[in-house]
Amino acid sequence: MPLSRSLSMTSLNGLPQWEDEDLPVEDLLLFEVSWEVTNKVGGIYTVIQTKAKITVDEWGENFFMVGPYYDHNVKTQVELCEPPNPAIKKAMDALRSNGCQVYFGRWLIEGSPYVVLFDIGAAAWNLDRWKGEFWDAAGIGLPFHDREANDSLLFGSLTAWFFKELTDQFQGTPSIIAHFHEWQAGAGLILCRSRKLPLATIFTTHATLLGRYLCAGNADFYNNLDKFNVDKEAGERQIYHRYCMERAAVHCAHVFTTVSQITAIEADHMLKRKPDVVTPNGLNVKKFSAMHEFQNLHSTNKVRLQEFVRGHFYGHLDFNLEKTLFFFIAGRYEFMNKGADIFLESLSRLNFLLRVHKRDVTVVVFFIMPAKTNNFNVETLKGQAIRKQLWDTAHSVKEKFGKKLYDALLKGEIPDMNKILDRDDFTIMKRAIYGTQRQSLPPVTTHNILDDSTDPILSNIRRIGLFNSRTDRVKVIFHPEFLSSTSPLLPMDYEEFVRGCHLGVFPSYYEPWGYTPGECTVMGIPSVTTNLSGFGCFMQEHVADPAAYGIYILDRRFRSADESCNQLTQFMFGFCQQSRRQRVIQRNRTERLSDLLDWRYLGRYYMHARHLTLSRAFPDKFKMDPTAPPQTEGFRFPRPSSVPPSPSVSVHSTPHHSDEEEEDDEERYDEEEEAKKDRQNIKGPFTGGEVPHGEYGSGELQH
Repeated sequence: MPLSRSLSMTSLNGLPQWEDEDLPVEDLLLFEVSWEVTNKVGGIYTVIQTKAKITVDEWGENFFMVGPYYDHNVKTQVELCEPPNPAIKKAMDALRSNGCQVYFGRWLIEGSPYVVLFDIGAAAWNLDRWKGEFWDAAGIGLPFHDREANDSLLFGSLTAWFFKELTDQFQGTPSIIAHFHEWQAGAGLILCRSRKLPLATIFTTHATLLGRYLCAGNADFYNNLDKFNVDKEAGERQIYHRYCMERAAVHCAHVFTTVSQITAIEADHMLKRKPDVVTPNGLNVKKFSAMHEFQNLHSTNKVRLQEFVRGHFYGHLDFNLEKTLFFFIAGRYEFMNKGADIFLESLSRLNFLLRVHKRDVTVVVFFIMPAKTNNFNVETLKGQAIRKQLWDTAHSVKEKFGKKLYDALLKGEIPDMNKILDRDDFTIMKRAIYGTQRQSLPPVTTHNILDDSTDPILSNIRRIGLFNSRTDRVKVIFHPEFLSSTSPLLPMDYEEFVRGCHLGVFPSYYEPWGYTPGECTVMGIPSVTTNLSGFGCFMQEHVADPAAYGIYILDRRFRSADESCNQLTQFMFGFCQQSRRQRVIQRNRTERLSDLLDWRYLGRYYMHARHLTLSRAFPDKFKMDPTAPPQTEGFRFPRPSSVPPSPSVSVHSTPHHSDEEEEDDEERYDEEEEAKKDRQNIKGPFTGGEVPHGEYGSGELQH
């Protein structure tokens, strides 16, 4: 979902402007074809949904999305209407007259784009005939038992039929761009090209099909990219027909794009074509008008997390919540792909370091990964009930105390503190204290896991011995459900939860892009990512010193697993050493990077891909400079110009500094001044030549 934040027009201040020549959109039609248009399956839905507004702003009434029709989705997300374009209405009528069901409307998301939806089930009677046509066109046969592949062929055949009816009317004007996402839409692209339809085509893979399967099988993927026999590997996993559909679509497209540099390398080996353009994923970033507002949200939501922790650790709350940091990992439950294995091992080492160095910092770590459960853990629910009971007891005693104090002061007397609370009050308080005693350790999971003995996270927690004992400085809470504001246990939605945390940790092994660290960045929360994730590669390329901006990039590509564990441990230990002031500075810097992830900035890569496909499909009508630089090059966020948030640089001269000293430091720090300096240090717009990686313009500070 797009992140809801109040809008400020200062977004993208200082970022280089787009210099590519504008396309004559009034003479063009743009269609984006995806299985996830109005149909949420995975992360591609987020990409398409959040990008819709900037595309509608650019293309207006000439932009359409194409997807499958599902009644339950359309009833809640789509406002059906008649097509404003008579050619599209005529093409839809042609399909309807041949027994197919086609729907048109506005998708009720930001931007309200037009959608064309094909009813797959209503066209299933054509499946055998269309399988034969697909075999004749591409030599790819689909087994009857693969429902997803068969549905993809139905969707692709309907899409190609629709484009045939549409292009027959236009006779070349206006020109049409058809952008296909992922292998499920690939059949449509293959059929359009085999029938020589006058379309400019783009194909985007968000993750290669075979790459996902190989990593799920714990293969040493990146060290053996050039060694895999791709046909053999696909055949052994019984996905050879799907792999062929994806690979054929890649080679049929005029322009092939992918979402990150790391996926571009993967696609080159798996699909045997190097992507023409890298199109990173963005978000709709809406800034607060006041710079400190997101810091206030962090404080507010942190208090709510502290209340949950008070209940969860009742009877063992012997650590200072004001010196407690909240870390988290979230996403699909792919234990190794998402890096949960590395994270747990690093937490064990972090626990050792914090105990050895006798740090008074406590780290509470949340694992937000959905697993099979049968209900909430009784002990966890009991903890929240006891916390609420204690709160009610404290308030009742406080009211009684306050009334007696008030009466005494009205009489002009200083109350006798020994008499202001009677025996009944002490009895109530003692009963409340006895009620917080527990014989067991606080649970490591909030729910009853169905496969408790074989669950990967719980098995590794048993192995490393992080059982939330009193001596542990790292506490673990496994929440095996996605967060919801209606939960009786932790009533917070995901955005509120992230804002309340201090650090997101996402040490993924296979992550073509990675929306979770991107969402952290937009909300001003530092995060750990890896150089095997698209987000991590993007930040390495665009930010001179990512760690100073709260983006810690873990090396999982060129280091062993043990070395990566040590590096992650050092990242987290260093974060634990930061003072409150240093964390505030770092959150401010992290939030400023959100401009880099705004679709208003990243949408330029899609513009570049569209311009390129038109120049290749219609070279007589559209020209493009062949020496134009790759649009993912040429800009790097500078190093911060003021005090870095490193404990070693800003340590106090005395071992026991006062709170007043810390407050003085905060007053001397001027966030607006630092932001202004950073904007001055940002490079100018793109130039005609490619900027070498790692070099800086004359305007940048070099530390």
